[in-house]
Amino acid sequence: MLKAELLSKSFPTPSGSLDILSDVSLSGGGGERLVVMGPSGSGKSTLLAILGGLEPPTSGSLQLGDVKPYELNAVCRADFRNHHIGFVFQDHCLLESCTAIDNVLLPALASGKVKDSLVERAQSLLERVGLKNRTSHLPAELSGGERQRVAVARALLLCPTVLLADEPTGQLDSNTAVQVIDLLNELVDETGSLLCIVTHDESVAERVAGCPQGRRLRLTDGHLVK
Repeated sequence: MLKAELLSKSFPTPSGSLDILSDVSLSGGGGERLVVMGPSGSGKSTLLAILGGLEPPTSGSLQLGDVKPYELNAVCRADFRNHHIGFVFQDHCLLESCTAIDNVLLPALASGKVKDSLVERAQSLLERVGLKNRTSHLPAELSGGERQRVAVARALLLCPTVLLADEPTGQLDSNTAVQVIDLLNELVDETGSLLCIVTHDESVAERVAGCPQGRRLRLTDGHLVK
């Protein structure tokens, strides 16, 4: 269970404090899908960064299971993120010098030697996102949509407890977007992960929130509402 209580985030500016989030509370368990919508600049990406242990809130608390990530030191929090949080960023964030399959395997490298079972899983995930014949290609040799699909496969490698996706279909054509969203839904069912996705795309929101365990939320003026 992920539980966030009264999260607020503000940034200092020369003209005073800039408030991005105000008293945001939400919770979700394994197998659930949360879709967060809202206008550009409403704080959706900031909320995902806080939920993923990347950006500490100005106030409020976050708990995943028995762990409160922001009470851990930086090293322990990074290890916690690697094992429990999967990210699909708006920018795919691939390493340009690594092949597609090497990029997918990056989360496993933090734990040392990569097991054969993880290599097989990486190959399987790339096949499921339609990149079976592109595993040895560098990011520069892939289209924007293909790079985003590699990022999706990478986020799923370690079967995360929480899967966070920031506009994961923003660079994909409509057919590929449907395939990726269906894959995310399938993996959530298989692994029991909690999926929290930020999107502007109404069709994506319907495909995720329309599932039996789906919910749609909206960020408005820094506040989260159903």
